[in-house]
Amino acid sequence: MASKEEIINSFDPNGPGIAGNLFGLPFNPENSELLIIPIPWEITVSYHTGTAAGPEAILKASSQLDVYIKDIPDAWKLGVSMLPIPQELLEESKKLRELTSHYIARLENGESANPEDPLLKRINDASENLNIYVKSITQKYLKEGKIVGLVGGEHSVPLGFIRALSEQYDRFGILQIDAHADLRRAYEGFTYSHASIMYNALKIPAVSRLVQVGIRDYCEEESNVIQRAMGRVVTLFDEVLKEKLYEGISWDTICDEIIAQLPKYVYISFDIDGLDPKLCPATGTPVAGGLEFSQAVFLIRKLVRAGKKIIGFDLCEVAPGHDDWDANVAARILYQLCNWSAVSQQRLKNIREADRTVSSKIER
Repeated sequence: MASKEEIINSFDPNGPGIAGNLFGLPFNPENSELLIIPIPWEITVSYHTGTAAGPEAILKASSQLDVYIKDIPDAWKLGVSMLPIPQELLEESKKLRELTSHYIARLENGESANPEDPLLKRINDASENLNIYVKSITQKYLKEGKIVGLVGGEHSVPLGFIRALSEQYDRFGILQIDAHADLRRAYEGFTYSHASIMYNALKIPAVSRLVQVGIRDYCEEESNVIQRAMGRVVTLFDEVLKEKLYEGISWDTICDEIIAQLPKYVYISFDIDGLDPKLCPATGTPVAGGLEFSQAVFLIRKLVRAGKKIIGFDLCEVAPGHDDWDANVAARILYQLCNWSAVSQQRLKNIREADRTVSSKIER
């Protein structure tokens, strides 16, 4: 088997990517420093479906990316790959989604949620089993020293990952980029609803701060959770961010304010609908407003340059539409998350860091 160095030396990053490999790069899980775990799961989505197909769509679209990043010229050499998509999870998700769709339709027709409904127990048990699976697989690769990222699926899927990180870090924050607050308690009766991921994450004591960016669709219950959190939840509503921009406050300054709310260790939870829906029209619950692509990347880059360490991340709610546009945008967000996470963990260097190192040597 060729060594990682031999693989790097034999690969032309200026040529076409390798079909079937994440970002078209020549790596596999054994010789990668960063692993993406695909979780093709959507059983509690409450509007449009399709997110279970997100991991495969992103994988296919990713091979046409140009892998050069101006600030991180050696980014592609890190070694990034995606684990095989677990088809058994996908099949189970399809079966369970068939059941929940009928149940949700009854609720939408005026029926009340019944906590004793056997279907709810079945769905909640299946979701907890998924949490256990996600915790186990992420824990395995974290212990091997890999940087780990997760691609959903609906936004409920990273809870097990966050639980795994809580056993490795005593205290960390979550940076949530999202259109929705996701602070509902057992939405529609589902304990692990996609609309409840951050409510459930806050049950984990190690999560010391939740900073939400771009929120523009939320209910009174969620507003009350934010207010009762006594500063543990900091929500940057999209309308407030836009008002600041319209008043002449720079995005750079706003990002400084966001980053100042976060502790040293940060987990990024990126729901694709946090972006302007023109960038993700097929996502399950698109909402007008949101971040531009460049704003999101600027925030991630500035977070790392502020000295924060990204300890893990997820990218969820990507649904392929009639073309590969959503997956194309998602693949580019994923590539940025991968490489800036590696920079934050000192597995890669960015040019500004290199420049500072050279300057300090000259000064000495």
